[in-house]
Amino acid sequence: MAVKTVQAIINGQTYNLTLNSSTGKYEATINAPGTTSYHVNSGHYYPVTVRATDDAGNTATANDSDATMGSALRLYVKETVKPTIAVTYPTTGSQLAVNTMTVTWQVRDTGSGINPNTIGLTIDNGSKITGNITKTAVTGGYNCSYAITTALTDGSHTIKFDVSDYDGNAATQVSTAFKVDTIPPSLTLSSPANNLITNQQTVTVSGVTNDATTGIASVTVKLNNGAATRVTVNADGSFSTSITLVEGYNTIVVVATDGVGRTATVTRTVKYDNKAPIISNPVISPNPVSTGALFTISVSVTD
Repeated sequence: MAVKTVQAIINGQTYNLTLNSSTGKYEATINAPGTTSYHVNSGHYYPVTVRATDDAGNTATANDSDATMGSALRLYVKETVKPTIAVTYPTTGSQLAVNTMTVTWQVRDTGSGINPNTIGLTIDNGSKITGNITKTAVTGGYNCSYAITTALTDGSHTIKFDVSDYDGNAATQVSTAFKVDTIPPSLTLSSPANNLITNQQTVTVSGVTNDATTGIASVTVKLNNGAATRVTVNADGSFSTSITLVEGYNTIVVVATDGVGRTATVTRTVKYDNKAPIISNPVISPNPVSTGALFTISVSVTD
């Protein structure tokens, strides 16, 4: 008798093998399945069945469960597509007024799937964190969160994220850079002096402000019950503007706001009085007066 056909059955497809006269083996070159074998079974492989038939119609088969050859009839197919990472908070360029926060991000993979044991993040130059990460399973991966409970210092910070899929493909590392600013800006007024009394209706409001971490977003000046007016802040933090006072007591409120919305406020009270005193009812007594004698002068003055 002679061998008539040799076939391999993989993923529901049947392939004919031909005899290689130089090796004496039946062979075929086959395209691997287009999807990973990770989800095929608990062993994460495609079972391969080999079937040989002779001219008399006798058939022999061997497959992955064969006690001798089974391990050689298991086809492992791995994807090459990397998982993806998307940071949802804090995003790059964020300026935060808090120094503790819950970091959130998403990891996705449509092939073998995300290996949750590889989900991790690194804060600044610290060690990679894989514990205490909340992982919520969603279609295609996980939504993740990690609570930073140890206060970050004011200034710039970077968080890096890592993950791999079950086929061992590591995602391209993603990072987010942000700033923490918990200190209000500084604000000093050089003019006007508090409780100033002036007969000039126009007064100059000037000073300097600074915020070392997120910078100054705005400076406003408000007179009495009027609207707060934004003024120009120079590169060195100085500012100056003129305002028109009303008769009597005036309240001037200056507010500096930094990049995260923290504020510093300085209030000045200025009295504007442009009316001269009124003199009335002058009396000299006695009048006339003897030479060298004493006399009294009295007058009424109002203001």
